[in-house]
Amino acid sequence: MTAVLRRASSQITKEELDVRVEDYLNDKLQTYADLENLDSLLQTLKEQQVLLRNQLRDAETTLHDTNQDSKAYSTNLQKKIDHFNRQQAAINRRLLIVTQSETSDDAVQKFDASMEKLRKLDVAKGYVSLLAKVEQLSREARRNFQVSPQAALQPYLQLQVLAVALKRAQPAAEDAAPHLIDHVEKTMQLVWKQMKDTFALEFEETLAKIKWPSKDVPFDSESLEQWTLGVERLLELQEPELKDREEDNDTSGAKREALVLLPLEVMMKPLEMRFQYHFNGDRATNRLDKPEFFLSHVNGLINTYDEFFAIYLQPVLSRYFRGSNLALNTCYINSNSAFITALLPMLRNKVFSLLPQIAKQPQLLSHLMHELMSFDASIREDWGYDGGFGIDGWKGLTWEVLVKKDWFGKWLKVEKDFALSRYENIIDSLESREIDYDSVDPGTTKPTKAAIRVNDLLETITDRYRPLTSFSQKLKFLIDIQIAIFDKFHDRLASSLEAYLTLNSSVARAVQGISKEEQAQLEGLGGLDRLCRVYGSAEYLEKKMRDWSDDVFFLELWDELQFRARSRSGKKFAGDLSIRDVAERTSSVVGSHDDETGALFDETASAYRRLRIRSESLIQDLLVHNVDRSLRPYQRINPWSSLTADIISPSSLNITAELDGCMQLLSSYLVFLSKVLAEAPLRRISRHLIQAIQTFLWDRILMLHKFSASGIAQFTRDLYAFWEVFDRYVAHGQGETGMRRLREAVELMSMPVKAPEGPIDGGAEGTKESIGIWEVEKRVFRDNESAREVLEVLGFDVLTEAEARSVLERRIELSR
Repeated sequence: MTAVLRRASSQITKEELDVRVEDYLNDKLQTYADLENLDSLLQTLKEQQVLLRNQLRDAETTLHDTNQDSKAYSTNLQKKIDHFNRQQAAINRRLLIVTQSETSDDAVQKFDASMEKLRKLDVAKGYVSLLAKVEQLSREARRNFQVSPQAALQPYLQLQVLAVALKRAQPAAEDAAPHLIDHVEKTMQLVWKQMKDTFALEFEETLAKIKWPSKDVPFDSESLEQWTLGVERLLELQEPELKDREEDNDTSGAKREALVLLPLEVMMKPLEMRFQYHFNGDRATNRLDKPEFFLSHVNGLINTYDEFFAIYLQPVLSRYFRGSNLALNTCYINSNSAFITALLPMLRNKVFSLLPQIAKQPQLLSHLMHELMSFDASIREDWGYDGGFGIDGWKGLTWEVLVKKDWFGKWLKVEKDFALSRYENIIDSLESREIDYDSVDPGTTKPTKAAIRVNDLLETITDRYRPLTSFSQKLKFLIDIQIAIFDKFHDRLASSLEAYLTLNSSVARAVQGISKEEQAQLEGLGGLDRLCRVYGSAEYLEKKMRDWSDDVFFLELWDELQFRARSRSGKKFAGDLSIRDVAERTSSVVGSHDDETGALFDETASAYRRLRIRSESLIQDLLVHNVDRSLRPYQRINPWSSLTADIISPSSLNITAELDGCMQLLSSYLVFLSKVLAEAPLRRISRHLIQAIQTFLWDRILMLHKFSASGIAQFTRDLYAFWEVFDRYVAHGQGETGMRRLREAVELMSMPVKAPEGPIDGGAEGTKESIGIWEVEKRVFRDNESAREVLEVLGFDVLTEAEARSVLERRIELSR
């Protein structure tokens, strides 16, 4: 280390050293005051020099020790290398001698072959030992079984544990020893069958003593003790299998259905024989069209024996499974659930045997599925049966038929064909086209009978698939049947509108040669009735879809749809349906991650809403067109400027004769609409018609003629006639409110030429009664501000300054 430092210092030239010293002194001694600290600076340098020397000494010591350790390690390592080489040479010599080989490579290959033989021999020894143990346990179980069946349980349970352990270890060993595992399982099953048959036979003897399955079982203390012992023996025999099933469910994550408890399997035999007698033979109760017979029979068995199992079996199950994981499965710990589980295989076999027989009979298949769903619902709701699946719940026999047996496609087609057939019958019925005045509440828009019957059909379809547990199946029903029928009915309503428009076109009339009577009917109440049928049906079904969207069933279906769509973006999430497919048929917000609300019938309801708005617009156009045409004779007269000496009150006059036809037409329209439409659409349509009449009277009567006092009185009386019609059939004040501009114009023109007491200067002091039309004219034509003031005095809110001037110019006395 010292030599290194010396070499490093020797490499520093004298000039570099002088430069460093100079830089150091320039840094420390910059002013005269720094010279006073020279002694302390020298002292600091000396202390640093001492410290550096100590560090140098320590470094030299450490370096010396390290060099010594390195030399010792190298020497030791070399000795080990020499020793290893000598051992390797000795092994090679012995290996050549043992294997009688000329080279070490040949010797290694022969040695590996020998070791492989030893390994196989060791494995074979293990196999033989395992087989010997299996044989020993099997003989012991059989031997003990002849003495006491109870004593045979212990060796059998050990044999079963061994079989389960071998089966679980096989995947880790790359599925090795399949023949060994098969032999062990067959041996175990043979012993298990012998024990099960014996225990079952003893248990059957006990059941015979108590006269099972009589409704009232005569239990004394001895028979109850024998019955309980028989149950416990069978449970103990089955317990390893039950635990193995539960462990498989926990590890695999895919739960399998619960096993039938052996005691209940034995007790089901007489019940199954009775079931077979009634429902598998030639008895009158075995009918393809009456599946409710055997389903209600099973429900009756549950009701009959529920009390027996609750009293006698439930304490045994609670005591036996207490503290075990099996207690978490209701099919093992609950006597009623265990009884239902034991009944299901019998019922399942019956249902599965029926399917091929009714495959080509759609009505029977539909009826069977309906009855199965009702049965499943009663088992879940009335008895709280979950099938051992906990919170997931029991899927039911319906699910097994539709999914496991793959009958959903066939059933869906049956239900769809039935629904479409029923729909076509509804549409083809002549009376379905009529407006139904009785089936809806008073004051609501009246739909056609077809709309009501289609809605009833769709509600029936909902009841059909409401009990289903599969989300994809419910969605298929919704889209393939319900929304499909909604779309078909929408297309029919839309085509009815298109046909109406086509028949009303001049080209269609020329091509198709429509008679005048047909044309009059189409443009009159007949056309209005046709449009109102479309409007009422569209509004009725749109409201029904909105109501359905708030139904709990459809809300849950929507939430599940959104959850799946958001978690499986871009993938199939309901059978063969993609998110895009579903969104096009239900709602555009399917799969969106924002807070926008939606519902299953958004797209369909929106289509009906557009149809309703369009039909309402056509109703308004028809009314306006026909009323406008009926007002043309009124337009052609001109009695408005005739002068009379007497002041005439409008109420003392009769309406103009040329208005009779219009009034009759308008009354007939409003009478019909008031019966067919609810208040809101009736007011909207009436308001539009009132505006159209006001525009006609303003533009073609008021602004085209000069009016005398008697002329304006007659015009006012005619205006009152319109108001009276709308007040009578729509709502009080509806006509006057809708024609406020015309009302104010008529009031302005009806003012006396001079006020009774003369004009009063100043708008703030004047009143409507104290001002004449001459004064009004002066102030209206003076400027806009003066016009606004006088219109405010007169209480006119709608009439503008320009319109007021135009109206005053129509008064013959004020003509310029």
